[in-house]
Amino acid sequence: MTTREEAISDTFVLLADTLVAEFDVLDFLHTLVERTVALLDADAGGIMLADQRGGLEVLAASSHEVRLVELFEVQNEEGPCLEAFRSGEAVTKPDLAAMRRSWPAFTARVEQAGFASAQAVPMRLRDEVIGALNVFRRAPGALSASDMRLARALADIGTIGLLQERSLRARDRLAEQLQGALNSRVLIEQAKGVLAERTGLEVGQAFSVMRAHARNSGTPLAVVAGDVVEGRLRLHG
Repeated sequence: MTTREEAISDTFVLLADTLVAEFDVLDFLHTLVERTVALLDADAGGIMLADQRGGLEVLAASSHEVRLVELFEVQNEEGPCLEAFRSGEAVTKPDLAAMRRSWPAFTARVEQAGFASAQAVPMRLRDEVIGALNVFRRAPGALSASDMRLARALADIGTIGLLQERSLRARDRLAEQLQGALNSRVLIEQAKGVLAERTGLEVGQAFSVMRAHARNSGTPLAVVAGDVVEGRLRLHG
């Protein structure tokens, strides 16, 4: 195995390890950018991810200057990252002349930052595109075909990691909500019995009284139940 192959292997192991526990999204994205730049024939890189409104936000960059270039791209709605995100396909140009024809303002800003090449690959899993990975070079010309394939592979593992984290967080929230509902159900059953005993109402009627009070007062039913059990709320049929 060559040194570069070892570096590629180490990178995928490192990125996979970050998905195991205490996942830090920003650290993961910065690691992805750093490793991408190190492995490719590139000098800088950045990542944009879609926000809840569908717009792109700059989440990671290999330098402050690159972050400014990425922000310029978003603000001017022009550049490879935006195209890759919208199309779901890799975007690259053979030279500066082609870049100027497609993205005149962005290319001028890229050159001002000292770069002569910019390309992007989407961060996607099947039909879901969540952002794009941007790569910059000081030398003119596009990345080689093999480097573009590696860039896509790196973007893919980044996408899988982020979607897995989103899924886990959603699952954790659902588990918390279900546990909260179960806890509330126990409290409500207890309150029904307490209210029925105090008022002589049937248990079903006691629940209806609590529910009506909750709706009329805009108070969560679990809170009403807790107040009944603790004697802070006296309800009548």
